[in-house]
Amino acid sequence: MSVSTLKRETEDLLGTPPAWAFERKWTYKQALAQLPETLHPLEIWDGKLVMTATPFFIHQNVVGRFFTQLDRWVRARRLGVVIVAPMDCVLADGLVLQPDVMFIAKERARIIKGHVMGAPDLVVEVVSGRRRKRDYKDKRDRYEAHGVKEYWIVDPEENHIEIWGLNADAFFEIRGRYAARQFASSRLLAGFRVRVDRLLSDRKSTRLNSSHGYISYAVFCLKKK
Repeated sequence: MSVSTLKRETEDLLGTPPAWAFERKWTYKQALAQLPETLHPLEIWDGKLVMTATPFFIHQNVVGRFFTQLDRWVRARRLGVVIVAPMDCVLADGLVLQPDVMFIAKERARIIKGHVMGAPDLVVEVVSGRRRKRDYKDKRDRYEAHGVKEYWIVDPEENHIEIWGLNADAFFEIRGRYAARQFASSRLLAGFRVRVDRLLSDRKSTRLNSSHGYISYAVFCLKKK
């Protein structure tokens, strides 16, 4: 088997969009109808397809830890639904993001259809070194504009968590920056908190920078013995 044939078969298996798809603008409905289902992280920004590399191990490890803590806390109180990436979040027909973790209150569960059709109540993004501006500014601006009530930025490289929340004028304001043994606490979900050093405790020992970023949901939920 030639290298080109192997590459083509791999792309078919992953559902890689054709090159021409990145040269035009899309609505979400058009993308659903015309593009193959894909295993690649794929978003729509202002109508343009954006495909990023699969995340590193440390990113997925932290995402899994956070999801497990939040999901357990929310389930125990029957407050709503917690969703882990990859899941399309359709903020507008030309703006579709895939937050690392989302919380949707039970009163708004109607927005969960085939995908999430509207703004989650709470969004978490775990920062990757190559896309810091995207998480700190680009996504923050869009989450603010579309009414996400609380936005957590978890930064393994800087060892801190920032929490932003909508104020009375519907603009984000920073609620706090937490590090080391501090607890990052939610105002939206009163009582939910995460101790920063425990969430990021494996950062140094797991700096593998593996390009094989997909870790199964089952691995996320395994407890350490």
